[in-house]
Amino acid sequence: MTIFMKPATLYSILLILALAFFLRVYQSGSHGLYLDEKYTMVISQGIVMEGANQKDVFFTPGKTYFTPAEFWKEKTFSDFIEANIRGDIGNSPVYYGFLWLWMKVFGLGDFAVRLLSVVFSTLGVGMLYLFVKRHLKSESLALLSAFIAAIEPFFVAYSHMARNYSLSFLLTLVATHVFLLIVEKLKTKSPARNLYILYGFLLILSLLSHYLTLTVFLAHGIYVLFYVRFRQWFPLLLTVLASVGVVSLWFIFGGGKYTFQTLAHQAQLYRGLAQTNPFDNPYAIILPATLQNVAVKSLPLWADLLIIFNGLGQIDTLGIRNMAIALTLGICAVFVLKKSLTQEKPSLLLVALFAFLLVAGLPFYTVARPQYIVLSTLPSFFYLLLRHLRKSTYQVPTSLLVFLFVLATIPTLFLIVMAFKNNHTYGLTQRYSGFSFPYSILFVAMILREVVSLPKAFQVVFGLVLAVQAYFVVDLLVRLYQDRAPKYTYFVNPRGPNPYALTAEKIMQKYAPGDTILYPSIKLNPMDEIEKTYYPYSIMDAQLTNLYLPKDAAYWQRMDTTQTDQVLLLKGDTGKKIVLFDFEGRKHRY
Repeated sequence: MTIFMKPATLYSILLILALAFFLRVYQSGSHGLYLDEKYTMVISQGIVMEGANQKDVFFTPGKTYFTPAEFWKEKTFSDFIEANIRGDIGNSPVYYGFLWLWMKVFGLGDFAVRLLSVVFSTLGVGMLYLFVKRHLKSESLALLSAFIAAIEPFFVAYSHMARNYSLSFLLTLVATHVFLLIVEKLKTKSPARNLYILYGFLLILSLLSHYLTLTVFLAHGIYVLFYVRFRQWFPLLLTVLASVGVVSLWFIFGGGKYTFQTLAHQAQLYRGLAQTNPFDNPYAIILPATLQNVAVKSLPLWADLLIIFNGLGQIDTLGIRNMAIALTLGICAVFVLKKSLTQEKPSLLLVALFAFLLVAGLPFYTVARPQYIVLSTLPSFFYLLLRHLRKSTYQVPTSLLVFLFVLATIPTLFLIVMAFKNNHTYGLTQRYSGFSFPYSILFVAMILREVVSLPKAFQVVFGLVLAVQAYFVVDLLVRLYQDRAPKYTYFVNPRGPNPYALTAEKIMQKYAPGDTILYPSIKLNPMDEIEKTYYPYSIMDAQLTNLYLPKDAAYWQRMDTTQTDQVLLLKGDTGKKIVLFDFEGRKHRY
């Protein structure tokens, strides 16, 4: 890569990658693991949460104690499959495999396990630069796209999670790159055997990193349907069928064999909650999939795909009336902008009128929020995007631009279709459509490129609007680091450090031979066979603490079903109970 780069370009992309890495690694180990990450930890070690494959450790009749050495006994491949089935419906085995290898080198600490996501996310920024440079033939657009990806709050947030998302985003972007290289070979009738093999391999890895990567390959199929000649389909179709055949082995013999059964159960469960208990249930607000509910729930997904509109889809915050006023004024502003740009030298009066229309609604909004100024600019930004595309700035076919638009929209449209199919809104969440971000970022970069080509007076106006939005993006990043950005981190009240690692540290400091560690135990209410654990009380706190204890330790431990919150150390010589940690209900069970 460096051989064909000018020094200025090389320094620029290295600085962008350094920025991306810093924004992702900063504070990544500061907050305790949330529930999904806890499942990541045990699945990667071949352990089933609540002990369905550890019955000999926890549930043997007459056995009253267990030790870390027993907990850490060697696991088989079947254990990994069962853990994946019960903990993640058979999803993401590729990620868990990568993480298992990563942990062998870097350990099980919160920072260490999240660092893998940081690495994948940073590589995604570099891959986006290569993708844009190669397929849109523009160095400046590639650098701008990489910069936007580096600061994108969504990417930063999910790089802080020990989950599969950063890997899946990277794999699908690389797969799209290889797909376009194959298309180029088809047009020139050049051999592409190695590319087909690589594409098939990436398809397998992607689907087994997250099932919803399917939406990206659906977009690939749409492109082939409309832009590739039928007689050229065969090698690509054969590659896809062979790859799907390999993936199907996972569904027949591996952890995916209960996936569809579990998905059907979940759809029924969430549909029932949407109808009977939409607000007060253990999961989230789950509404029936009416047109209004789906529109309101999905609008933030569309808005947040574009960093310059991040936060502008929150109807409950901004209000329908206020948003209607802002957009009406914004449409009027587009006509003023369009008329101004037909003049050789735009009239300052028209520039002033354009700027006035962006702020004219402030006296009429119920609350004069700065976001309404950005929202009023939305129609103008889309006009600039269309204007930029019409200029044919890039020596690329229209089919490629259409393809990028399909990639930017299909994942979210798929979620909307599934919401109507299952009749609930639970699945309408940004992380399930995050595969769209690299391509939506590209369109944002095009808009910004067009802004800097405008007359100076308009550049100033748009620059001020972008400065307002930049304030809110920076504020969102700050709240991410503080663990107070629930739309990405799921938390309003910041988490503390990992309570299980802290508890394990205290055990190692205070335990003496003859002592016993007592773990709290909450009554379980399993909803199906997948959740059934052969024991009526939760052993989760014991399992998660043992993850951080020495693998050969002989500490005596047992469950205490008489209380639900405290990890206790029972001194063998005095019988005194010492509180090692108090979870205080759900407060520290993130």
